[in-house]
Amino acid sequence: MALACAWAIGLRGVDGEVVEIEADIGQGLPAVSLVGLPDAALAESRDRVRAAVVNSGETWPARRITLALSPATLPKQGSGYDLALACSVLAAARTVPVAALRGVVLLGELALDGRVRGVRGVLPALLAARRLGVEQAVVPAAAAVEAGLVDGLEVLGAEHLSDVLGWLRGDRARLRTVRGGARQQGGGPREDLADVVGQLGARRAVEVAAAGGHHLLMVGPPGSGKTMLARRMTGLLPDLDVDSALQVAAVRSLAGALDPQEALPAAPPFVAPHHSVSSAALVGGGSGLARPGAVSLAHRGVLFLDEIYEFGPHVLEMLRTPLEDGEVRLARTDGVVRYPARFQLVMAANPCPCAPPRPTDCTCSGQEKRRYTHRLSGPMLDRVDLQVTLSSVEALSWDGASSVPLEEVPEDTKSVRARVLAARAAARERWRDAGWRTNAEVPGPELRRRGHLPRPAAEVLERQLRSGAMTARGVDRALRVAWTVADLRGAAGPELPDIEEAISFKGFVTESVPGAARDEEVA
Repeated sequence: MALACAWAIGLRGVDGEVVEIEADIGQGLPAVSLVGLPDAALAESRDRVRAAVVNSGETWPARRITLALSPATLPKQGSGYDLALACSVLAAARTVPVAALRGVVLLGELALDGRVRGVRGVLPALLAARRLGVEQAVVPAAAAVEAGLVDGLEVLGAEHLSDVLGWLRGDRARLRTVRGGARQQGGGPREDLADVVGQLGARRAVEVAAAGGHHLLMVGPPGSGKTMLARRMTGLLPDLDVDSALQVAAVRSLAGALDPQEALPAAPPFVAPHHSVSSAALVGGGSGLARPGAVSLAHRGVLFLDEIYEFGPHVLEMLRTPLEDGEVRLARTDGVVRYPARFQLVMAANPCPCAPPRPTDCTCSGQEKRRYTHRLSGPMLDRVDLQVTLSSVEALSWDGASSVPLEEVPEDTKSVRARVLAARAAARERWRDAGWRTNAEVPGPELRRRGHLPRPAAEVLERQLRSGAMTARGVDRALRVAWTVADLRGAAGPELPDIEEAISFKGFVTESVPGAARDEEVA
């Protein structure tokens, strides 16, 4: 009887733990038994591994082989265990040194001819390995750029099983060390906010949202600039720091959306799913252990939901927990997975189902408009800090000549971004000891405890609460927006004008919907 062990990394969301793969060669008819909660792809690895070993010029033991994956209670998914399974079997057969496998994590799928193929999740697996104290890892050569983003452990790229076996037998030249460490590419060209014609109120809302990390709803007719404003939001946000960029890249790796030749991203992500998206595609899901959805792909960036009233109500309600907690927790029969989801939600909608370019052309009844807008529930709407109405564009610029008064000529992205970055720096310094980055992340009780609000400003918020115009959550969100407005003007704290501007962003009035006043008169 011969026994040997190899090691891999089992992922549960972005978290991982070391999986010990034990191979036992015992008496009995030739057979391979794989235990330890493998999924279908992993259970099929028995045939792949055997063919890869034989086609690499090695001898497969003609005896009974038992392969156990520990911890046995952790569900194992995917084909990334192939390389570790093959090495453990050959070590148990004593064709490679058992001691050479100690302290080495092996990741990769095996082709039938022995080639080591790339797998999803190499980056989060290596981050988990580093966190768990692993010092050496062998990964597919195709994932070398992705693996090179992780420093603090030695990573080796392998193209063929025979190269890995040669390296284990002492020929260290068979595998090349992946060099790199975390590095970022530039954010690239940014779409200019000056391209948006008019809409000064909406531009101000976008600036405040970017400065404080607030969620935003824009309602206006087609062609008024809602999508243009949303796409320019990421140009106002600060570049990702290394830790945030690694989190973004790790989620992309798990979703299979990471370019294998891409450097660590610097620009915040912008994700815009179609309104027909399923709940699993939006927040994460799928069979077995759930995969990340659009909210996680938008981590530390912007999630843009256009035509928000066309989304299914059940899909929208699933956003409530990520908006509050900044992460997604998905429970399945195979276990609970966790994905980061600290994003800014930007929503856009037409004011009514017929969506005319001019308000006077609306043919919808008041009941139709109310039914349409009520698809966004009160609790969901209460979590949106800024609500702004856009009007139709009635003038454009030709040949560089502005058609609007000089005092209304919009600022470009560079000017607005400078104010946004200064405001974010002030908020980060204020909440540094608590670990919050933006005003939108600060709990309401902490805002009221730390910030001294002038009595006239406090009285305005109290009247809003007593009258029922705002809920307690809405008051807290207005206070957060007021702190951001104060940061944008460089003040030490919010004053009465800041509170009034914050409240104005929560005042989404029915008179802004085409034909609403007319329908009320008829009623």
